[in-house]
Amino acid sequence: MATLWKRLLPPGFSPAAWGRPLGRREVSLGADPGAAVRVRFAPSPTGFLHLGGLRTALYNYIFAKKHQGRFILRLEDTDQTRLVPGAADNIEDMLEWAGISPDESPRQGGPAGPYQQSQRLQLYAQAAEALLKTGAAYRCFCSPQRLELLKKEALRNRQTPRYDNRCRDLSQGQVAQKLAKDPTPAIRFRLEEEAPAFQDLVYGWTRHEVASVEGDPVILKSDGFPTYHLACVVDDHHMGISHVLRGSEWLVSTSKHLLLYRALGWQPPRFAHLPLLLNKDGSKLSKRQGDIFLEHFAAVGFLPEALLDIITNCGSGFAENQMGRTLPELIAQFDLSRVTCHSALLELEKLPEFNRLHLRRLVSDETHRRQLVGKLQALVEEAFGSQLQNRHVLEPAYVERIILLRQGHICRLQELVSPTYSYLWTRPAVGRAQLGAISEKVDTIAKRVLGLLERSGTSLTQDVLSGELKKLSEGLEGTKYSNVMKLLRVALSGRPQGPPVAEMMMSLGPEEVRERIQSVLSS
Repeated sequence: MATLWKRLLPPGFSPAAWGRPLGRREVSLGADPGAAVRVRFAPSPTGFLHLGGLRTALYNYIFAKKHQGRFILRLEDTDQTRLVPGAADNIEDMLEWAGISPDESPRQGGPAGPYQQSQRLQLYAQAAEALLKTGAAYRCFCSPQRLELLKKEALRNRQTPRYDNRCRDLSQGQVAQKLAKDPTPAIRFRLEEEAPAFQDLVYGWTRHEVASVEGDPVILKSDGFPTYHLACVVDDHHMGISHVLRGSEWLVSTSKHLLLYRALGWQPPRFAHLPLLLNKDGSKLSKRQGDIFLEHFAAVGFLPEALLDIITNCGSGFAENQMGRTLPELIAQFDLSRVTCHSALLELEKLPEFNRLHLRRLVSDETHRRQLVGKLQALVEEAFGSQLQNRHVLEPAYVERIILLRQGHICRLQELVSPTYSYLWTRPAVGRAQLGAISEKVDTIAKRVLGLLERSGTSLTQDVLSGELKKLSEGLEGTKYSNVMKLLRVALSGRPQGPPVAEMMMSLGPEEVRERIQSVLSS
């Protein structure tokens, strides 16, 4: 054991340093700088992908791309009783939607497949058999009823439930007798009293004496399916994983995993445990929060770029926090040594502002703008359908004009098909009485607007049009400029509030404005 510690610990290391985070300059990514970086995101398909999972996947992805490595998706589906139909496909779908597609996965395939644990049972059985042969594991014949009684007794005595290692010291004869009655018992790993220390790339040198706080863990269940502890060790070894970036809730299990690596004679990967992503009030993100699933954000129009930005902005791993980082910028700026032990507090109420920023950036790019035009056309069709009296509102040039004029004012494209903007797609029903309540000079104002359109044609800019509208109200005794604008806004949109009238007219175009004003005169 002492020899192992000397191999694991750095020169001059003192046990008093266990658990103390390293300084930023002390972090080393691995013993072999030339080794290929291979990382994995290994969720359980017991639910759809949510923000916490996205953050873990993202940190693995950007770490891999930062070091010209490979990002692997592995589905840990060994708990067959808790699988959610469609969850496996959803996880990969949402990673692709977010722009962080895996290099190897159940869908993509790859040299280390299969990438679903339920299809790798033979590997776990082989590893368990090897541990049995060396005495590092043993068969456990305890019934579920006995284990439940142990748990209840511990809780009654206000103790942490733990297995009492009853089957650890059974003789070969006793094992043979029990195997005759129960040929498929569970297999437990024999925990050693002194667990190895390890250098976590976030938390520094750490050690957890797992044998003193818990009983020997089951590594292979009686149904032939492994538990997490065996499966992740076996898979990380056979898939050539170089670095394990996972949530800090697994930090206390790492010493147990290192014992498994040692018992199997395998070299372990480097570990980096990421602090948890929490709600703003410090509470844990829960799958019962319907609004943390990526499907929800995609459905209501939030951009993947905004989600990647906000979940890295609230955490650590970068020199400074700033809004508006793109995925290439996240990869370029990421520094694992800057990840701190502090939990990341997610302020979801800021997401609309993040989305506004990224939407405006996409609008400024011609290729992305064309994609946004297509998305908005589909939203208009879905929202209004047969209500569209004039199909010209679906023409790309018209839709693009709307997006350009409203950029910076909206957070999501969906806002442009809300009731506030319905006038852009359908003509409002406005009666003369409704306009007369605003001003008695309905006809005069309408004729002046038509004259303005006749004189100007299509050459007006928004700024020029705004100035002309101010001049238009001059000479209308007893009628305020604000009432003129209110009357025109209602005539054009059917609503007393909305964008500036000049922008509304620019959006609709001179022909449509003329149609709507003339309908006022003829009503």
